[in-house]
Amino acid sequence: MQDDDQDSRGDVDHRKRWFGPVGRTLAGATAILVEIAGLRRRGYRMGGNVVVRCHQGHLFTTIWVPGASLKSVRLGWWRLQRCPVGHHWSIVTPVKASELTEEEQRIARENKDIRIP
Repeated sequence: MQDDDQDSRGDVDHRKRWFGPVGRTLAGATAILVEIAGLRRRGYRMGGNVVVRCHQGHLFTTIWVPGASLKSVRLGWWRLQRCPVGHHWSIVTPVKASELTEEEQRIARENKDIRIP
C-alpha cells in the first residue's frame, strides 16, 4: 500500500508540503515581512501607537502591530477599521508624525480607537 504523501514514483507530494501547515506558516510569515518592509520603506513608524488618517481625512491614534489585528481587516499597509472620529468604517493609512502640524498631532493624540491591536 502506498503512503498518501507519496506519488506513484515514491516522491513526496509537493502539494501537501506547500499547502499544508508548513506552507501556510511560510505564507503568513511572508505576508508579515512584506507589510513590515512596505511600512519601513515608506518611513512609517511600526508597532505600538501610530497616527493614522481615514479616507475622509480624520486623524487618530491606533495600535498598529504588523501581522496582528483584531479590530480591523489588514490590507498590506492599509487597514479597514472603524474611525472613532467620524464613527464610520474606512480604509486607514499610517501618517508620518513629522509631516503633521502640532495641531494635527494634538488632534491625533486626543482621538484614540479601542486599545487592542
